Amino acid sequence: MATNRPDRTDLVPGTVHLVDISGEAANTKHEKDIVLVPRPSADPEDPLNWSRRRKLLQVAMIFTYTLGVGIPTTLQYSVLADITRDTGITTAQLVNGTGLMFLFLGWGCLLWQPIAITYGRRGVYVISCLLCVPFMVWTAYSKTYGEWYAHRIIMGLAASPIESLPEVSIPDIFFAHERGRWMGGYVLFLFGSNFIAPLIAGWFNDAYGWRWVMYFGAMISALATVIIFFFMEETLYFRPNVEGEELEISSSGDANSTRSDSKEKREMLTTSSTENIQSFPPPRTFVQKLNLFVFLEGRPSVKQMLTMMYRPLLIILYFPCTSWSGFLYGINLSWYNVLNATASPVLSAAPYAWTAALVGSAYTAPIIGAIFACAWSGIVADKVAIYLARRNKGVREPEHRLWPLVVSGVVSTAGLILWGVGASYGIHWVGLEFGLGMLAFGCITGGSIAISYSIDCFKELSGESMVSVIIIRNTLGFGFSYAITPWIEAQGLRNCFITVGMVSLVTTATFLLMTVFGKRLRRFSRDKYWQYVATSVAGTI
Repeated sequence: MATNRPDRTDLVPGTVHLVDISGEAANTKHEKDIVLVPRPSADPEDPLNWSRRRKLLQVAMIFTYTLGVGIPTTLQYSVLADITRDTGITTAQLVNGTGLMFLFLGWGCLLWQPIAITYGRRGVYVISCLLCVPFMVWTAYSKTYGEWYAHRIIMGLAASPIESLPEVSIPDIFFAHERGRWMGGYVLFLFGSNFIAPLIAGWFNDAYGWRWVMYFGAMISALATVIIFFFMEETLYFRPNVEGEELEISSSGDANSTRSDSKEKREMLTTSSTENIQSFPPPRTFVQKLNLFVFLEGRPSVKQMLTMMYRPLLIILYFPCTSWSGFLYGINLSWYNVLNATASPVLSAAPYAWTAALVGSAYTAPIIGAIFACAWSGIVADKVAIYLARRNKGVREPEHRLWPLVVSGVVSTAGLILWGVGASYGIHWVGLEFGLGMLAFGCITGGSIAISYSIDCFKELSGESMVSVIIIRNTLGFGFSYAITPWIEAQGLRNCFITVGMVSLVTTATFLLMTVFGKRLRRFSRDKYWQYVATSVAGTI
């Protein structure tokens, strides 16, 4: 058997055999012709083998963590005017502080992600959520811009796992053909929490004041910590096979040998699952599941873990597809930051003169846009990828997932122009709400597809490559947060947002270049990719 094993270094990362055209795939739980990628082991405790109920509970805990960190870190957006009135900290300083938080939300992943890849995801989730509690309390005592900057930076470091860890945890438990919908769900909860937070904060502020808004954020983090401590399981699992081997096996011969090989694989899997099941460790008890960290055999060494703390920076240089994913995600995050930086100043000023509660209510439209984006970037994108794989003789290329960006790019551009130009002319607030909803749809679709594309390209290094994506994303987001206020002051609301809309359209359209050159770029990264996978056990998560 060892002699028939394909040479992994010949595999182009991201190209997988997803659809079995011959109809020989032994798959009853999924579509009959879908090949399960990655191949699950015979271990019943392999997260890919978990029951549907157990998987859904796990993903619910990921979403709970996302809400428990995402809401507290974004409560300030609809109460910026009140904070300025009470403390004297200018709107520009508040926005800059939030930009610093986003910057460290990205760079903090360099610390947390290697720990999660080596010792498990669960402990990082729990500790990160717990750390948000004291820093939200500190936020309520802000009196100077120096204090505001300080706790925003530390908050960013504490909350940074929200940016990159769910993107690794979801592929832990779901197969390639279903990742998109759950990744879309995660991005919905990530951005959705950011839209719900200002809505809650606005009404809470009018009733109790902005400082109690921050206390409320601390309570949310504390409650989420308790929930995930008792119900979140560890999904770290080291598997011997990699994505793409299925393609080599299925194409190594004629149709008859392929069908014979499929039958042989099914028999081998059945035999191993019945005869060798006792060789696997017994399922962990409930008390054992409460351990924050695990020490699995074959985990990366301390040296490898330290290497993973700087290697994402090298990945940016050697993996153009990852860099592009970070660029696309960062551009879409930038428009989200633009929305948050302008919502309170625009709607609280004439001719609207809304209270903080009404400004918060304006985020209802982005929530609706986020729901549509989740369906478009998840369910629809998955179906598009499967359809194109069937047309491509069963072989899925990561670039198949990019085509839904055609719609989101146009909608996002229209939303930006409707919001900015409409606000400059004082149009009816309903028009502005449509602009916000369209903008949110584009932001979330772009971000979700960028994440899924990066993971599809380099699954075996997804733990590290996602840090690269987030560093690029949040650095771009920080830049726009820092620049948007002086940009509007210099160019005016109307001209600024016309420019922003055109930038959005052009940058999203770069996906067309990736559909043409994406596979060549992945082939260019192949040698470095397999070198990194071979030198890090984390490559087979």
